[in-house]
Amino acid sequence: MDRRRFLAAGAAAGLAGLSGCLDGLGSQGGVGGANRALQLVLSSEATPLRSGYVVDLSETERPDDERAFAATLDGETVTTQHRRPFGSRPDDPVYTRHEGTYYRLGAVVVDEATVTHPVLRLSAVGEAGGSDVPEATPADDLNRVDRKVVHVAHMAARARGNEGGVPWGLVQRGGYVYRDAETVETSRLLDEDAPSHVTYRETVYAVEVSHETFHEPVYRATVAPVAETPERMEAILRAKFVDARLSGADLSTAARSILRDAREGYEETHPYSEAYRTVLSGLHARAYLDGNIEKDAYVEDPGIGVVLYDGTYYRYRLRFLDRE
Repeated sequence: MDRRRFLAAGAAAGLAGLSGCLDGLGSQGGVGGANRALQLVLSSEATPLRSGYVVDLSETERPDDERAFAATLDGETVTTQHRRPFGSRPDDPVYTRHEGTYYRLGAVVVDEATVTHPVLRLSAVGEAGGSDVPEATPADDLNRVDRKVVHVAHMAARARGNEGGVPWGLVQRGGYVYRDAETVETSRLLDEDAPSHVTYRETVYAVEVSHETFHEPVYRATVAPVAETPERMEAILRAKFVDARLSGADLSTAARSILRDAREGYEETHPYSEAYRTVLSGLHARAYLDGNIEKDAYVEDPGIGVVLYDGTYYRYRLRFLDRE
C-alpha cells in the first residue's frame, strides 16, 4: 500500500470512528460517559518529507508517467481519460525532481468523453456443492485477468445487504468495469461461450455482463517548477502537509511521556490530565478538550494529520473508544 492509499484509508477510518462515537454522545451527558476514552496514535511519516512525497517517475505503478512528464516538459499536450495523470489528486499532488529542479505534477479537466464499457456483476446463488445450485466454473480455472475480475466483482456482491464497505477504487457500479482494451481482449468472461456461473471461495455466483454508458473527464497533464533546492522543496511540503509542530523543550515531562507512549497508542477518559490537554492543544485539536466535539460549531478535520516533533514527522490520529 503506497502513501496515498494509506492516508486515504486512514482518513476513512478516522471518519468512520468519529461518526460512530458521535452517535451516542447526546445521551451520555455531553462527555461520552466515564468509559469513553480519547486515543492518540502516532506513526512514522517520511523524514524528510521529500523521501515520501517526491517520486521517481521511472519507478511508479504507471509506466506512462515518465513519458508524460518528458512530453509535457517539452511543451506537448498530454491527455488522459478517466484516470488523472501521474496519479495526482487536487489535495495530494505528486512531485518529482529532474536535473536539479523540483516539479509539481498535476492535471486539469479539459473535456468530457462519452464511452461504453462492459460491466461484470456477480450475484450469489448458493454454496458450492449444493444440490440446488447450477454447474459453475471454478475461479481458479480462469486466466489471470478473469481471476482479478471475479475477485473485484465478488467484493461488490458480498457487500450487498451487509454492513461495511467496498474498495470503491476497484469496485464501480456494483461490479467490475472493463476500462482498457487489453483487459477486454484477454477476458474470456466476455466471450459468447463464457460461463454463466463461477465458483469463488465456496460460493456459486451468477455472472451478468452489461454494456453501459460512462461520462468520463479528460485530463491534461500539468508540470510546474516549484523549487531549486532540497530545502525549499521541504519547506513547500511542510507548508502543505504539516498540521502542527511540537518542541520537547516546551513540554512537560508528562506531556513528552504521552507522546512517547502514543507510538503504541495512548488514551485517557474525560476529564483529561493537564499534560494530555497540553498535547491536544499543541495538535490544534481543541475541539476534543471538553470530551464532546458536538459542542463545537465547526470542526475542521476528523482528528488526523501530520505533526513535526523535534525534527521528526509523525502522522497522528485521534479517535474515541468505548471501554468496558
